[in-house]
Amino acid sequence: MKNQLIRYIEKNKVSTTEVADCLGKTGCLQGIKAVNRGHFCVGEVFYTYASGGSSWKVHEDIQTIPEKAVLLIDTFDCGDRAPIGELVSKFVLLYQQAAAIVVNGSIRDARNIIKENYSVWCRGFNPEGCFHTKDFPDISEEIRREKVDRLNGAIAVCDDGGVVIIPKEFHTKEFLNSLEQIEEQEDIWFDCIDRKKWTTFETVCLKKYLCEG
Repeated sequence: MKNQLIRYIEKNKVSTTEVADCLGKTGCLQGIKAVNRGHFCVGEVFYTYASGGSSWKVHEDIQTIPEKAVLLIDTFDCGDRAPIGELVSKFVLLYQQAAAIVVNGSIRDARNIIKENYSVWCRGFNPEGCFHTKDFPDISEEIRREKVDRLNGAIAVCDDGGVVIIPKEFHTKEFLNSLEQIEEQEDIWFDCIDRKKWTTFETVCLKKYLCEG
């Protein structure tokens, strides 16, 4: 079912707005923005993290990232240090053929990442990067397990609106039906205001179109 959802979202370019609506207006990774405009990416999440100011685990884990996956990097006790920059972006997107990179924190080498038009989403920019220290203060096993269980294998949808995560419990036929229905609803709403010249109140709140035969 996961692959069907990914194919449908990719083929129909279902926006993060529509996906969040299908999730009950939830699922957004708050504060994360597209570095470069115009990218639309969807794929299975490959989760890793930087901790204690070190990006050692990130470099170790991305060696096995699958093609077309979305790399999601968390940061713990890193301050505002950037866990990755241009080098990791190029390796992951060009050589490992991942779909996108999402960093729940800052990135460095912003100028070159913008220049190369890489599909990267993040919270902001900082030229100060993490260290490459093997012995770093790690997160607790409880937090690590919760994050990995919840995010690894989820679906990430990324566009100019931000990033929305579809949890594994929503990888169902019912959720696919919800995506199809919201696409139809959007067509109806725009027809109401474009052709019928209704107000948004009449269309969205009153749903006058439901009263038509």
